[in-house]
Amino acid sequence: MIKIIQVGLGPIGQQLTRYFTERKGIQVVGGVDLDPAKTGKDIGELAGIHEMGASVYPNLDSAMTKTKADVAVISTVSSLQKIESQIKEAADFKLHIVSTCEELMCPFDLQPEIAERIDQYCKEKGVACIGTGVNPGFLMDYLPVVLTSVCQKVDHVKVDRYQDASFRRVPFQQKIGAGLTQTEFKEKGDSIRHVGLKESVYLLAKALGWEMEKVEETLIPVFAEERVELNQIFIEKGNIAGVEQIAKGYKNNEEVISLRFKASVGLSRSYDSIEITGNPGFRSVIDGGVNGDVATSAIIVNTIRSVIAMNPGLKTMLEIPAPAYYSQV
Repeated sequence: MIKIIQVGLGPIGQQLTRYFTERKGIQVVGGVDLDPAKTGKDIGELAGIHEMGASVYPNLDSAMTKTKADVAVISTVSSLQKIESQIKEAADFKLHIVSTCEELMCPFDLQPEIAERIDQYCKEKGVACIGTGVNPGFLMDYLPVVLTSVCQKVDHVKVDRYQDASFRRVPFQQKIGAGLTQTEFKEKGDSIRHVGLKESVYLLAKALGWEMEKVEETLIPVFAEERVELNQIFIEKGNIAGVEQIAKGYKNNEEVISLRFKASVGLSRSYDSIEITGNPGFRSVIDGGVNGDVATSAIIVNTIRSVIAMNPGLKTMLEIPAPAYYSQV
């Protein structure tokens, strides 16, 4: 039985709780959240399911005085700088770490000093740590890497992820700027974007043995062509409906990786596309796209077995045994 302590009990954390209870061989023994309104509640009740006999604590120290765990699942922040102290605290309790933090997925090129500190600290404490999710962590990096396994030669990798955000959680819609005026969009700057696209470029390059000379990223607002009314967001015609974000990686002065992420309310078609130029060259399309909320939680659950089997340190998806759905009966 793998015992889990959950750190961060927002919408994704609560969904994770529900998924954990469906998986035999995993037991959630407690949760941690800074929101005082959640302290003392049963984690199952908080997630909208049955009581589990596992309480929510205000910090990891108080949680670990009451229970024992093997793994900390951290779903709190996207920033590597902000999550560093949370990882170190979990490592102090000898907990392996699996996190939804996007910048943790492949940080060695973009934030090498912090990545090295985390790696060394985890090695000293004897625990493994990984950041993963559906994107980054799978669709625009790990999955394309796997598809190149059948190639004798690869010249270029192109990945497109198009999502109609009408059916996503409100926090996701807010993250892509849905409902903002053009002035508000400009004022918010880098806070309105998909986090992790550059990390995906570097993971792909690392797998293919390509040294990136430069990685460029652009962000383009998507404007609403008509007025849209959702449950909690209203978008006037001409205001922001979402974003189109593009990251490109270059070697030998040529573009070899192109990643395009477009998410907006009212997008006509959702799909995920991976195109390999090489021998053989091919294009793989997931029509309708992969549901980001479901897949993010699922890959966290499915990665846990792989991480606890690894040597200590900060890992990427390239280094762990392939995660897969499993059921223990």
